[in-house]
Amino acid sequence: MLPQRHHLPAETSAAAHMEAIAATLSPPGIAPPADMAVPHLEAILGGIGFGLLSFDHRLDIMFRNACLADVLDVRGDVVSRAATLIQVLEASALLDTSGVQIVLEACLAAVASVGTQHVVVTVPSADAARMMTVQVRRLADATWMAAFEDTTARHRAEATAIETARSDALTGLPGRERFERCVMEMLARRSAAGADPIGEPDRQLPDAAVMMIDLDRFKAVNDTLGHPIGDALLRLVGKRLRTLVRRDDLVARLGGDEFAVLVQMTPVDGGMVQLGRRMVDVLSRPYLVSGHLVNIGASVGVAMAQRDGDKYDELMRAADLALYDAKNTGRGSCRFFDPAMGERAMSRRLLEIDLRKAVALRQFELHYQPQVNLDTRTIEGFEALLRWRHPERGLIPPGDFIPLAEEIGMIVPLGEWVIREACEEATRWPASIMVAVNVSPQQFEDADRLVDVVRETLEAAGLPGSRLEIEITEGVLLRNEPAVLTALHRLRDMRVQVAMDDFGTGYSSLSQLNSFPFDKIKIDRSFVSGSINVDGQNAIVRAITALGASLGMATIAEGVETPEQLARIRSQGCSSVQGYLFSRPVPVGEVGELIAQFIPAAAAPIQPIILEG
Repeated sequence: MLPQRHHLPAETSAAAHMEAIAATLSPPGIAPPADMAVPHLEAILGGIGFGLLSFDHRLDIMFRNACLADVLDVRGDVVSRAATLIQVLEASALLDTSGVQIVLEACLAAVASVGTQHVVVTVPSADAARMMTVQVRRLADATWMAAFEDTTARHRAEATAIETARSDALTGLPGRERFERCVMEMLARRSAAGADPIGEPDRQLPDAAVMMIDLDRFKAVNDTLGHPIGDALLRLVGKRLRTLVRRDDLVARLGGDEFAVLVQMTPVDGGMVQLGRRMVDVLSRPYLVSGHLVNIGASVGVAMAQRDGDKYDELMRAADLALYDAKNTGRGSCRFFDPAMGERAMSRRLLEIDLRKAVALRQFELHYQPQVNLDTRTIEGFEALLRWRHPERGLIPPGDFIPLAEEIGMIVPLGEWVIREACEEATRWPASIMVAVNVSPQQFEDADRLVDVVRETLEAAGLPGSRLEIEITEGVLLRNEPAVLTALHRLRDMRVQVAMDDFGTGYSSLSQLNSFPFDKIKIDRSFVSGSINVDGQNAIVRAITALGASLGMATIAEGVETPEQLARIRSQGCSSVQGYLFSRPVPVGEVGELIAQFIPAAAAPIQPIILEG
């Protein structure tokens, strides 16, 4: 038997009401059979998988199907005995007070409307893990039907699809959007926890931190081995990070070679300091990628929740500043945020602003340090060294602004200015003296432009190409070796000399010396000025000079400051030297005086030239 109907209009029979429901549920254009039996329709409506309930304009129940109690999670026989819609809704274990109100408002809106109205309301249930959709519509017999459907599975599938879309496609890790949401939720929970009665933070809350990780030397991997190897390396980094934290911690890739971790731990879990150090250690171990043994490093910046920021932007900025500090202090380290980092960042920002203005205002100048040939006892060239004369801070050494210029992309226009200025000045020197210019790896990223700048500069200055020497470091060849080698050969076609700078401090690959016929090898000052293991340094200098001689390359030692160092370097076969023993780098106005004073006697030992000031 069907449940008892209340306040059924006299003109509406039970069969007519069921036919109205059936007509509503039937596909468009298909009418239900006229002789459909009420019990058969009741069985069909009871097995359709969602709860049905019809009511009149007073919200009195006229019909309910067998699924309604299950869908609403109503215990006992409340549904079968309830007379009104409100009684059924209030008995539901899934609907909280807000959910009951939402459904009632939808039903009243349907009753008050003219004609047929279709209202769809998604109701959050008392159980946060469940979701329900309610559809309310007018029937043909001037009554209304509400259909209740448990859409938890659908919502979960949609949420999973959204999370997948928010994940990093390369590593499968959460992306920036999900990481931001999780950090904000963590901060909200900690804020809601409040403080204990004496005003101290809740001691039960675990420490929480944002850890920013940036890979060192990753770009060199992409440039030398290709992006597929770089992508595979990023996937391996993500896997290693996951092994370092707990299941509940969040590892995300924010973009490029930058990762982030949201970690929470109690004192018994071990400290954040130990975790940060372990991250640096584990991520810096070699990787085997498609047969290549790849070595990179990692720098980590850490910001503690609430202590360093109680808002997402504040916490991320603190972690970024800590990461920047880690990268600026030699990389391969972990740094925790402290307020002084903000002051240093502000100072750096002001320096960046001044640097950009300096380019436009021509505040840069070149100083020149002589290179002395030990065989002919003459100055064979000058190295052009960039200086910045700041209007307030005075002369700023290159180590304080060159890295910043490289970082903000100013090194290319600066480098081009150096080439033009040095070549123009060299035209005022004796024809036997050349000028050496350092070229940044970034200038080789557009190798064609670099070659064009050199050609145009030589033509404009009227300087023979043989009087210009381009100094490059080993890192230049690691970026894009084919393009770099092509550019170097084009420079060689203009008779421009090419020197390998700082040899012995980087990869020092013999294949690099074999890949291009360098004119000169510059031995790094660390093998000249060091006082520890002098015998070992002598052996290295001797090996480099012998290698250069066998390859037809001259050698020059940098950083010679004492007569003892000069004697030692000379005894190892080095043919040229450069250093404070002969002269510091001097401004352009003192170059002529230095050339004039350097007139050694043929048989006399080489003596340093000491200028006043």
